[in-house]
Amino acid sequence: MNRPDSRSVDALRPISFLPNVAPHATGSVLVSFGNTRVICACTVEEDIPRWMRYQKVKGGWLTAEYNMLPYSTLERKQRDITRGKIDGRSSEIQRLIGRSLRAVVDLKALGQRTLWIDCDVLQADGGTRTASITGGCVAVAIAINKLIAGGKLKKSPLKQLVAGISAGIYKETAILDLNYPEDRDASVDFNVVMTEDLNFVEIQGSGEEATFSSEQMTEMLALSKNGVTEIVRLQKEAIAAADKPDGDALNDLAAAFG
Repeated sequence: MNRPDSRSVDALRPISFLPNVAPHATGSVLVSFGNTRVICACTVEEDIPRWMRYQKVKGGWLTAEYNMLPYSTLERKQRDITRGKIDGRSSEIQRLIGRSLRAVVDLKALGQRTLWIDCDVLQADGGTRTASITGGCVAVAIAINKLIAGGKLKKSPLKQLVAGISAGIYKETAILDLNYPEDRDASVDFNVVMTEDLNFVEIQGSGEEATFSSEQMTEMLALSKNGVTEIVRLQKEAIAAADKPDGDALNDLAAAFG
């Protein structure tokens, strides 16, 4: 079975993390899964939502917003603000990002503050939600390290890393990390979110006018586990690199598209 980009069935697309691309965010990264590129930024607000104060909930909060920029797709995508409401897909994805990251953050240890995770898709070629979760985790880790360095936290509330990856059945074969042509033509599409110790946070899977067997599901989950293992290694490298003195992050961002 030949994939459109000639990868093997278990191969990830080239993955990279460019940290500190949003100077005013506490933590940020440009994450690339092949031609899918997303800026993920974590902004720290020294306050908590009103509902937490009203219900006397201890600790802090983490929430996410997801947006596909108009030029991220082949045909211009209308901005939500122009439509007057967020579309259903974006709403579902940003809830997924928030759930995934809250699963690995000790909100009580975070203290009375909110982590805002903004994921803006610059270029979409399949897997934008899983790239957003993966990059969002790196942005959170960078932000938390800055809070610790600044004396605002004594220890990290980030219990472990989390990452997302797609898998699917394409031409009757289980494959990992689908690009857009594969995602469009796949008979089964899975999005898998896992922690670095390979526990599941969420699994989203469905047949596209098709069914799938338990054996095929096992294959897709096995591919996902191997993919997440490699992604976590890359996440750790990116987080460590973000703590080093950096150059001109905005020029680095421009160079990433060169």
